[in-house]
Order: sequence, then C-alpha cells, then structure tokens
Amino acid sequence: MRTKNEIKFLTKLLNIEGIKVISHRQHEGIGIILQLEQIGKESSCPRCGTKSHRLHQNHRYLVKDVPWGENFVFLEINRRQFKCEKCSKPFSEELEFVRKRRSYTKRLARKIIQEVLENDIHSVAKKGVVTTEEIERMLKDAAKEYLKAKPSELKRLGIDEIAVIKGKGNYCAVLIDLEKSKLIGVLPGRKQEEIREVLLEWGKEVLEQIEEVSIDLWKGYKNVVIDLMPNAQVVADRFHVMAQINRELDAERKRERRQVEDLIRKAGSSEEKVEQERVLEGLKKSKYVLLKNETDLSEEQKTKLVQVKDVSPTLKLMHELKEKLRKIFEQTNNWLVGLFKLGRWLSGAKKYFPDSQNTIIRWLDEIIAYFDYKTTSGVVEGINNKLKLIKRSAYGFRNFENFRVRCLLTWQFNC
Repeated sequence: MRTKNEIKFLTKLLNIEGIKVISHRQHEGIGIILQLEQIGKESSCPRCGTKSHRLHQNHRYLVKDVPWGENFVFLEINRRQFKCEKCSKPFSEELEFVRKRRSYTKRLARKIIQEVLENDIHSVAKKGVVTTEEIERMLKDAAKEYLKAKPSELKRLGIDEIAVIKGKGNYCAVLIDLEKSKLIGVLPGRKQEEIREVLLEWGKEVLEQIEEVSIDLWKGYKNVVIDLMPNAQVVADRFHVMAQINRELDAERKRERRQVEDLIRKAGSSEEKVEQERVLEGLKKSKYVLLKNETDLSEEQKTKLVQVKDVSPTLKLMHELKEKLRKIFEQTNNWLVGLFKLGRWLSGAKKYFPDSQNTIIRWLDEIIAYFDYKTTSGVVEGINNKLKLIKRSAYGFRNFENFRVRCLLTWQFNC
C-alpha cells in the first residue's frame, strides 16, 4: 500500500500538468510502471466544443517516458472516451503529453531527437529506450510540427551550397536567415527551378518583405532573386570575390613553381642551378602565407612571406593587390567611395588578375551594394561547416530527406 506522501512525491516528480500518479510498481528487467489518472473529470468535444462529463469507456495502454536514472519508465495512461451530450457521439479526449497512436511521450521524443542530433540513430537505439523505427517516426513528427512553417520576419536571406558528395559535383542549396543565423532550407539540388519552387511555397508576403540577399557569384541565384523578390537588393558575397582573387593568385604561384623546377632540370651551370634552387626554396610552402589575411599571420609566417616576395616580384605585387582589395571591403562603408576605390584597384590589377577583373566588372552593381549593406554569407559559411559535420556523422539516415530533416532540426532544437 502506497502512502499519500509517496503518491504526491511521484506526481510531483512526473511533472505532467493535469495528471496524478495513483500507483507504481517496478519489474526486474523492465523498469518502473506508473499508473496515471487525469485530475479533470470532463473533456471538450472536438466537433462542437461542448464539455462533457459522460464517460463512455476507458482505453488503458502503456507509453514510454523519459528514464529515471538507469530505470526505464512506462506510463499506464487512460485515454478516456466520452459521449458528447450535444452531438450524442463518442469522442476520445486529447492528451497534451502524448500524441495519438504513439507509444512514447512527447518529451521523450524531444530528448531522443536531441541525442540523435548529437550522435546517430543506431547508437541512440542501442540504448534500448526506443527502436530505430520509433526514432525515425519521431523525426518525421518533429519535421511536420516544426519545419512546415514559413519563415517569419525574414529580411536578410543568404543562398549558398554544400557538396553532398565531395568531388562528385553533387551540390545542394542551403537557405539561411542571416539575421537569426538560422538554417531555414536545405534543397536536394541547386538548380534554379528547385530553388524557385521552395521560395514560391513561402508565398508573396514573405518574399516581398526580403530586403537583402547575399549570394555567391552565380547568375542562377541572381535570376531567381530578381524574379521573385521585388524589394530585395542582391549583394555579392565579398568572401566569394576574395576566393576568386585567391584562386588566381594561387594559380600564379603554382605556375612559377613549375617554371622554376623546369629551369633547375635544364640548368647549364651549377651557379644557375643554385640560384634557381634558392628561388624554389622561397616558393615552397608559400600557399598559406600568400592566401591568408596578412594581419593574421604569425611572426614566422611573416618571415616566410618576405622570403616569397624576395624571390618573386610578380607574387609580391599580386599579394599586395589582394591585400588592398581586402582592405577596401573592410574599411569602406559607402557605395560611391567603394566604387571609386574599386575603379582604381581594377586599373592596376588588369595585368595580374584578368579573370577576377572581368568577374568584378560583371558583378559590379552587386559588389558595391556590399559597401552599404555589409551583408555577407560569412554566417552561411559557418552553417555550411556545421552541415558538413552533420553529413559526416549522418550514419543511420537512409536518404536525403532524413539528412535534410536532421539539418533543419539541429537549428530548431540546439541553436
């Protein structure tokens, strides 16, 4: 026989509103079973809203709840069936803490989802609390509850992409709320039609309130924004502009190294060979110091940079031009001043960065918009890095849709 104090303590420990524990028992190898009873004696008819006291029949069954320490916990609940006094039809009451046709409580589902987001499905299922199938059902329920809503108060949007399978040319587009640093969309591909379809589902009201969209230098993204978001300014992401500059700078570094190695092989004298080996030594391990922001270099790296510049006048000038452009982006807060500075930079960079110059000219309007808006996809890059971690740990997710759900729920539950 349980005392009133024990029952009161268990009810408080269970902490489910409107529910009290009336008895409990523990079974070896199974866990603790708590028999519950609703405190209220009535329920509202879902058809007409009339409150009814007429109990029609009881439906008792067990559901899993959050474990207590090492003990599994099962709740013996009664989803009562009432008969509506107005409709004269039976109805089952709604229970806030457990979904219909589910064998676990909502709070257990939330706890399991959080564990899955930090690990994987199979390792969580091995604990024995729930099965793999139950976990996937929890994920689908959560997706329906949390992921169907349209973005709210979306003003600044970021569009980028992540490689689904590295090196295979298979990419998926990601949509980011830049103000909230929140992932709001993961698409199976990055084609204009796929992006357009998702954005159209948001509706005209959401699309018209977007003021800025940060994109990489791909015309497809730009076309979608222009077509669907009449009030949005397209902003070319400065990091992608700098990535273009770095690719051209690194291509020159590789070209010079190959040229020096060829000269060493063809050297006609030991003096010539020694000189070219000195140049090669300066070029070795120079990629990082050339491409990294100069202000972020260590003293050792700065010494290496001096060595590189000493053996290659071309790389010296290209590095200086790269740093000048970076400072333009960092220190300019007005589009007109930015346009003037970019014009001067372009006039001096034509010989050394011909491809980047053409890219900047093609995207000039979107690039100078950065100086006013200061919108970048730096947030997007951070989210992309997290998505890559999720992708590597996504063992147990059987298809892209499950991967997408995991990604979106990560920001819903943990961010």
